[in-house]
Amino acid sequence: MVLLLANAGYYLWARGIGAGGPAAAPVPSVGTLKLASEAQGTARVGAVEPAARDAGGGSEVQGGDTSTSNRTAAAEPAGGAPADAPQQALLTNVKRCITVGPFRDVAEAAHAASTLRSGGYDPRQRVADGEVWSGVWAYVTVPPAHGAAEQMLAKLKAGGIEDAMEMPGPNDAPVVSLGLYVEPKRAQARVAQAQALGFNPNLSDRKRTGNVYWIDIDLKPTDDMLNPGDLQGESGRIMRLEVKGCPSGSPT
Repeated sequence: MVLLLANAGYYLWARGIGAGGPAAAPVPSVGTLKLASEAQGTARVGAVEPAARDAGGGSEVQGGDTSTSNRTAAAEPAGGAPADAPQQALLTNVKRCITVGPFRDVAEAAHAASTLRSGGYDPRQRVADGEVWSGVWAYVTVPPAHGAAEQMLAKLKAGGIEDAMEMPGPNDAPVVSLGLYVEPKRAQARVAQAQALGFNPNLSDRKRTGNVYWIDIDLKPTDDMLNPGDLQGESGRIMRLEVKGCPSGSPT
């Protein structure tokens, strides 16, 4: 009897403690693990799908397409103008100042300026100190033998080259000059004449220092670079011209 009463009391006591105790905390549900990139892609799809369903009647939109469309919209400003339109507008105002020369004298510079004006340019002539090509010098080296120069001169003049003369050449070595030529045909004819007499002439460029003439012009961004050959005169004279940027401080 005592055992029965003890079991009954323990049963009633246990039921009272269990009913009044705190409720057990629910176990949180663990979802499927995802990469960060997958989670961002899901978020983009979730944000776009409602707008896509409203506009297209429930059509499916992929996350990659939305990023492309967003980049396209950002690249095109309002009004449909391309993003680089301001830069292109600035390029149309860029000026390029170039100068062509050097010219030996005013007549050559004036002829070149007239040619440029007929081409739609506005040339500006200026004078500067510099070195200019004078022509092609034809000469024959004198052998070191005694009286060689006199013998050469006599043979050249007998063959029709009467303007030959002895003078210092390159490195101050004695030479017999056959003339200075600015026309290629005349230089070639004199060389052939000396070769027919048994000589082997040399050719070299000669330059002089002094006043030279340059022509400055402004080119538009759409203009092509000048060809110095287009400014050659009609006389057939050789001109060693170059085209370069205008010096700093030149008027524009």
